[in-house]
Amino acid sequence: MSMGKYLRRLVALAVLLTTAGASARNLTDVMTDSIIRSHQVIYFGSGDTAASETVRSQIAKFYVDQFRHFSDPLAPYFLFMSRDANLAMGVGGCVRMRGWYDWGGSIPTPGFAPYMIPMTDTPLRERYLGTTPSGTALFFRVIGTNKTLGEYQLYVETNFNGYNGRDLHLKKAYAVLNDFTIGYTNSTFSDPSALPPTVDASGPNCKMSATSVLVRWMHSLPHGLVLAASVETPSDQIQTVEGETAKVECYIPDLAAFIQKEWGGGNHVRLSGILRSHPYRNLIQQKNHNTIGWGLQMTTTLHPLDCLTLYGCFNGGYGYESLGGDWLMGNYDLVSDVANPGKMYAPAAFGGYGCIQYNIKPELFVSATVGGAAYRPRSGVSPDEYRNGLYMAANCYWNLTARIQVAAEFNLGRRQNVDNTSRWARRVGLMAQFSF
Repeated sequence: MSMGKYLRRLVALAVLLTTAGASARNLTDVMTDSIIRSHQVIYFGSGDTAASETVRSQIAKFYVDQFRHFSDPLAPYFLFMSRDANLAMGVGGCVRMRGWYDWGGSIPTPGFAPYMIPMTDTPLRERYLGTTPSGTALFFRVIGTNKTLGEYQLYVETNFNGYNGRDLHLKKAYAVLNDFTIGYTNSTFSDPSALPPTVDASGPNCKMSATSVLVRWMHSLPHGLVLAASVETPSDQIQTVEGETAKVECYIPDLAAFIQKEWGGGNHVRLSGILRSHPYRNLIQQKNHNTIGWGLQMTTTLHPLDCLTLYGCFNGGYGYESLGGDWLMGNYDLVSDVANPGKMYAPAAFGGYGCIQYNIKPELFVSATVGGAAYRPRSGVSPDEYRNGLYMAANCYWNLTARIQVAAEFNLGRRQNVDNTSRWARRVGLMAQFSF
C-alpha cells in the first residue's frame, strides 16, 4: 500500500470516528469516581485542611494520564497529602493472578500470541494448564505543585514479569515537569488508553507496546487538542545472513509524535507517527548503510452511549515491527533482500483491532475484541514464514469492590504462513486482582 493511499484511509477513519456520538457521562467514569472516593487520606503539615473538592481533584490526577492502560494499578488506597493539597504521595500496587487452559492448539507462552501457535501437531502438548503471578506490581508516585517549578510528578513502577513471571523488574521510571517527561516510559507512538480490556496479558496482536528512555514534550491546546513529540532511545531487531550482513549498533534516536482530539466523557482520537533509523553492514561490500523505517497509527476510545465504550486502532508502516504485536517476536525491522545479497530493506506490516465494551452496571461489563496483524516482505521468503495473525477475545469483568476485580475470558487465534498453511489455538483464562 502506498503512503498516500494509507494516509487517505487514516483521514477517512478519523472523520468517521469523530462523528460518532459522545456521551458526557458514562458508566466507566462512574466506576472510577467510586474508586476515587474509596481512598483514605493521611494529612501532614500545618495549616487548615483544603476543601474536599480540592482534595478529590488532587486524587483524580493519579488517574489522568494520556498513557494509562485499563490494567494499570490504581492510585494507592492510603495517600499522604499536605494539608494544602499541593503535594500527594503514596506507595501502592496490585496482586494479580492469572490462570489459563489451552486446547486444540496450545501456545507455549503465558500471553496468547498468534505468532507463537505451533504449526505442527505437538502430541506432548495438545492441552495445557498454566498459572502466573506476572502483572503483580508495586509503584511509588508523587504529584505536586511548586510555585517556582509548576506541576511535577515522579513515578516508579516494578512488575513481577521476569524469569518464570516471578522476578521483579523495572517497568517504568520517569519524572514529569509541566509539559516535559524524561525517563523510562511508554513510547509516544503508543496509546495504552485505547487498548481494550483483556485478561490475556499480550492483548491484540498489533498493539504498539514499546517502552524506552525518552524526552517528551506534550501540550494541551484549546478545543481539546493535544500535541506531543519525543526523542526516544533506539532499539531494533534485524535479520542478518552470515557472511552477507551484520547488525550495526543504533546511534540515531527514534523520533515520535502525535496529535490528539479529545472531548467530554473520555472520548479521543489520536494520530501518531514514528521515524526510525536502522543501520547495518553489507559484508560483501564492506560498507555500512542506514535504512529509514516509519510507522503511522490511528487510535480511538469512544463512549457513544453511557453503557457503551468503543476501542479502535489501525497501524502500518515499514521497519516499525519491533515496537509491538506479533512482529515483536521476530527480527522484522530489517530483513535480507534475497535478490541482492548483502542488502537489507525494511519490510511492510499493518494491523488493527476493534473492541466493543458494554457496561451492564458500573462495576460489571462484558467486551469483545477482534484484531489482526499482517507481515508483507518482498518475494523470496521461506514458505514457513509468518504472514497473518488473527486475534479474538471475549470476556467479562466484575469489580466485587472498588479494589477487588475478577474476570473470565475466551481467546481464539490463528496463525497463517506464507505458504497459506494455518493453525488455530483456543484458550480460556481467569484473572483475580487485588489493588492496594
